Amino acid sequence: MNKRNYQKELEKVMELNKGRGQVPRLFLHSCCAPCSSYVLEYLSPLFAVTVFYYNPNIFPAEEYEKRVEEQKRLIVSLSGAHAIDFVAGEYEPDKFIRMAKGLEKEPEGGERCFRCYKLRMEEAARLAARGGYDYFTTTLTISPLKNAEKINEIGEQLAELYGVRHLPSDFKKKNGYRRSVELSAKYGLYRQNYCGCVFSKR
Repeated sequence: MNKRNYQKELEKVMELNKGRGQVPRLFLHSCCAPCSSYVLEYLSPLFAVTVFYYNPNIFPAEEYEKRVEEQKRLIVSLSGAHAIDFVAGEYEPDKFIRMAKGLEKEPEGGERCFRCYKLRMEEAARLAARGGYDYFTTTLTISPLKNAEKINEIGEQLAELYGVRHLPSDFKKKNGYRRSVELSAKYGLYRQNYCGCVFSKR
């Protein structure tokens, strides 16, 4: 079975939308400002993007606040063809802890992480459907440490469940991750040294 090329699938969607005249609305779940930097540079010329910061996995609360502020600061600094909106989700660490119950000893990149992707992406899909957005997606696939196949699989399941299209992605392709490092330096963004949860901090 051929492995799917999510970057090519994304390019196909972008190409289809180019000639339509109407700018599609995208609800973009963001894990942090550095990861969203390249994604916004890449997608904002073709989409009206709303950045949705929802990450109940972040520990401690001060770290969460710091990352929210960096996300806002980046959006203000960017100039694109279309305005970029921002929505902050609720900070619900208890929800993450309940989800991780029994999976505390799982290695990074395992089942606990997959459930964490789903927790965050599901809230994005739910709100995207409620807000009448054309697409939803996440910045998570930009990380070389995250499983793009699993993230897209979750996105497709949620698209079916909530009736809103999932935008396929593998943002690390086309040197996306490298570009995010360059943009982080350009805007002086805080680049955290752990994914965000108490388990990755350990």
